[in-house]
Amino acid sequence: MSPAIALVLYGSAVATLGPPVLRGLTHRGSAPRLGAIAWGVAIGAALAAWVVAAIMLTTEFATYWGHPKEALRVCFAILWVPIHVRGGAAGQAITFAVAALVATATFALVARAVGVGMSMGRRTRAHARAVRLVGRRVPGVGAVVLDSPERQAYCLPGRPDTIVVTSAALAALTTDQLAAVLAHERAHLSGRHAPMTAALSAIATTLPGLRLMTVGAAEITRLLEMCADDRAAEAHGSLPLLGGLLAIVGIAEPAPPGALAVAGTAVLARAERLVDPVGTVRRATTCTALVGVIAMLVTGLALVAATFGVAALFC
Repeated sequence: MSPAIALVLYGSAVATLGPPVLRGLTHRGSAPRLGAIAWGVAIGAALAAWVVAAIMLTTEFATYWGHPKEALRVCFAILWVPIHVRGGAAGQAITFAVAALVATATFALVARAVGVGMSMGRRTRAHARAVRLVGRRVPGVGAVVLDSPERQAYCLPGRPDTIVVTSAALAALTTDQLAAVLAHERAHLSGRHAPMTAALSAIATTLPGLRLMTVGAAEITRLLEMCADDRAAEAHGSLPLLGGLLAIVGIAEPAPPGALAVAGTAVLARAERLVDPVGTVRRATTCTALVGVIAMLVTGLALVAATFGVAALFC
């Protein structure tokens, strides 16, 4: 079996087994930061395996006819590549057609993901500029206040980063609740959560048929909200944050693209988590399991890469 096929199989195994395993370990939010890392490693490992496999296949097919016959025989003996050594014009045409197909498909997917990400970034920056123009500063409120009947609080990354609170949300929140909500949004900005979720959203949009990408993007967003909850609760307590969540949970309009809203994702699960925190034993058990999953993912990819490196020395 060639390293390229091994990489494809490895990526497919991660994409198939990853979502149910990781959902089981992270649904309660026992260790949200480590859970988000585990999902990210799984997504990155699968994508890296497939991209490297595509590069290997393209290079192998494209350079096949330029190799001396003896070198090819040694290569094939080591890699077990099921490609004929002798072939005429028809075989050569098929070889280059496969190379062109793999290269074109890979380029198209990468270009689409980059295009979606750039489009989302432009809309986010445009919304942030508009908010700063029409919003107002209120003494004692570390955010731009936007006059709106909708109760919203969200952050927009950029230069500068912007936290937005609507006038309706400001009226609904107590002083302690407002402080907790703003701390939640500042945690998103300091943790650079928005660029991460934007990249994941672009990948999920590009590969909508893969549960690892779609479910992973949603789960990482949910876990990052829990990470921000933890930061805010540490500074201002769980009850003010919970009150702030409940005060603005009934929003009618979603947050703009690229924004992270305090009450926009998995509010019920986060509220339950704030009311009934995870115990120390369960947290330790979950952390151990997640570290094991991360180690398995990294080790598997490293073994496949090492196999390719060793085989490549003989080619």
